[in-house]
Amino acid sequence: MAPPSTTSDWSPSSWRTRPAAQQPEWPDPARLDGVLKELAGYPPLVFAGEARDLTAALARVVDGEAFLLQAGDCAESFESFSANSIRERLKIILQMAVVLTYSAGVPTVKVGRIAGQFAKPRSAEIETVEGVSLPSFRGHMVNDVSFDEASRRPDPQRLVEAYHQSAATLNLLRAFTKGGFADLSRVHHWTQEFVRASPEAQRYEQLADEIDRALRFMKATGLDPEHVPNLHEVDFYTSHEALVLGYEEALTRQDSLTGDHYDCSAHMVWIGERTRGLDDAHVEFFRGIANPVGCKLGPTATAAEVVALCQALNPDRTPGRLTLITRMGADRIAEVLPPLVRAVCDADHPVVWACDPMHANTYTSPSGRKTRHFDAILSELRGFFEVHRAEGTWPGGVHVELTGDDVTECLGGGEALADDDLGLRYETMCDPRLNGRQSLDLAFGVAELLRDRPV
Repeated sequence: MAPPSTTSDWSPSSWRTRPAAQQPEWPDPARLDGVLKELAGYPPLVFAGEARDLTAALARVVDGEAFLLQAGDCAESFESFSANSIRERLKIILQMAVVLTYSAGVPTVKVGRIAGQFAKPRSAEIETVEGVSLPSFRGHMVNDVSFDEASRRPDPQRLVEAYHQSAATLNLLRAFTKGGFADLSRVHHWTQEFVRASPEAQRYEQLADEIDRALRFMKATGLDPEHVPNLHEVDFYTSHEALVLGYEEALTRQDSLTGDHYDCSAHMVWIGERTRGLDDAHVEFFRGIANPVGCKLGPTATAAEVVALCQALNPDRTPGRLTLITRMGADRIAEVLPPLVRAVCDADHPVVWACDPMHANTYTSPSGRKTRHFDAILSELRGFFEVHRAEGTWPGGVHVELTGDDVTECLGGGEALADDDLGLRYETMCDPRLNGRQSLDLAFGVAELLRDRPV
């Protein structure tokens, strides 16, 4: 295995010299080149200073002084894009963050899978239905989910549409999080209508009442909440799997203050389990950008591979730079995770350890739909916390796929969704997501795990 090169020989395009997995087969390279040149002239979607702020926030997670909540849609859609859908996703993330912060007593770093999560890796290049074979759906950035030849043909113009939808989404998120919507005094208003009658919402309302009493107490003692900015707005960051490297390269900019290169498509980007080869294109691209970055680790990851990835992606050992997102499966995490944690600690790499309890617990139900069971999701999280408790390390975060819509895609939870219920509102384009009730249920479960940590 070739040793990782230094950033002195890196450029935003140096990934092109490496094997690049999971890239679309664009039918017209000249048209793709024209689109990428157009994108390279567009304004950045996020700013270098914001990415540095997120790195600083994640450094607190490394030190055990904060917790990472990374959550959002499996794959964003061009068709279902609206202000309402953005607001509803933000609502549930804000609710989860309040539960975690108030119950566990640590700040929550809020990072959405939003404003860029338009590309998906696939296990097969081709999908066959009733004897007809077409290119697999790779997310709306690349092609369409409809099963016909025109829809499945990769179209570079979709990259431009993804940019514009991301820009509009970011504008609305900034307005919501800085313009009063995220004010802690509105904590009662964040519950979606379809959640209100659920036991999870009742539990949340009790917590919201306690927050109201705490705010009144502050005011009564002369600490006027009106003059505490952090109670009226929140820092909210965006992230996505940086899969289509041409798009990411086109949105990479050199910061005028530091001279560093930032991928300005999102505050944080991550490498997926299928594209984390040390000598491959994604690691080559990621090692040169200054954003905080993540890397998914599945059950086949070895200690040597993980330490090598840490060295390649964070050779300076900058706290908050690298998040390792484990996705092992409920039945494997207790076996696979401990040697990875020990190896990273022994190599003195400061990382955020986060758990994606969803992807390795996916299966096909008897009804033929891809799903996940809430019990398995929570079981993997328990295993994640138990491993870190045994190793004396901080279980720094959770990474989940969810939606603000009233979907029926994951089994179990407080409403005890069964296989027969999946067909009621199964709306995902790719992977099954938690709905609002299940997301709140999960937040309370994680909060209990955090409360049980050694002081």
